[in-house]
Amino acid sequence: MPETPSFYGLIRYRLSMSQESERSPGDLTATGMALRHDREWDYELDRISEAVEERNANSVGLQFPEGLKRRGPAVADDLRRTLPDDVTVMLSGEPCYGACDLDTELMRHSEVFVHFGHSPMNESEQIIYVPLFSNVDVFPIMEESLAEFEDPEEDEDIGLVTTAQHMNKFEEMREFLEERGYTVHTRRGDERLTHEGQVLGCNYASADVEADQMLYVGGGKFHPLGLAMDQPEKRVVIADPVNNVVDIADADALIKQRYGAIHRAMDAETWGIIYSTKIGQGRLERARQIVEDNDDAYLLTMNNVTPQKLTNFGLDAYVNTACPRITTDDGPQFKQPMLTPGEYEIAMGEKPMDSLSFDTFHGTW
Repeated sequence: MPETPSFYGLIRYRLSMSQESERSPGDLTATGMALRHDREWDYELDRISEAVEERNANSVGLQFPEGLKRRGPAVADDLRRTLPDDVTVMLSGEPCYGACDLDTELMRHSEVFVHFGHSPMNESEQIIYVPLFSNVDVFPIMEESLAEFEDPEEDEDIGLVTTAQHMNKFEEMREFLEERGYTVHTRRGDERLTHEGQVLGCNYASADVEADQMLYVGGGKFHPLGLAMDQPEKRVVIADPVNNVVDIADADALIKQRYGAIHRAMDAETWGIIYSTKIGQGRLERARQIVEDNDDAYLLTMNNVTPQKLTNFGLDAYVNTACPRITTDDGPQFKQPMLTPGEYEIAMGEKPMDSLSFDTFHGTW
């Protein structure tokens, strides 16, 4: 990341407290990036311009997550100033909740395609990923969060995780904890994760470390709640430098909600099995297997999973093999019960009720 801005290379944008957007799984707003104080981002316009020149491209597609879509026109304006007049810059209007949620239609019409706000899940020469690293100072809130941990003489082991936006300071975070006497446990999860210590809303493999206490550094509760559901044996402390709060991730409400959905689905006679056409969320074999084993199940394909789409089918219950957070976070918005594949097995009596676990994407692309 360049430290000294060039004329066009480092474009600064202020995101104010007044910005609001609807919470959606995976977007920067839902993950705590509802930026309550000034922040500067590097949109890496130099790199994009160089790619256009190298490819002799005539079209550029820009995709932003939901919480940053309003920045799109300003970024497009600044980019166009660096490009030849005959280059068309297009903004994706499709929902975007993560690196798994690429606008494949816009990609087909773009010689250069840029995805902002997430680190790459799948390296591609066609896609330029701009992660938008955060410059917020994480260390004051990390210092405050230490009051929630055992003294290192009692328990020196801490697991450390964060999101892509704070990866630029991950090594400094580790050193911060080590200087205070803790043994910091980190790992890179599976191939779906780009960085050591990185977590996604659907993947917490980087938290599979030998520590009973975890420190999550990042905005909001979206990611740490997922971690608390995925690994309930761990105590997850949240150090939120965006909203300047320390909290404990408590997934009890989500777990109770999931048990309620399972119980309601036990009376279902007809089932819709959802397969996502998003290239980072497809679990077609899992969806097919459920349909093959249930004569009253129907395979439904869709890109965006919404309550209206499902209501139109008139089925009794649904199994979502797409993004797991649609099920756990948005489940109450759906009129019919929506289950994960594992929850479906419980509802059908194939597994005991106490086998409930958080649905994740591990090694899936």
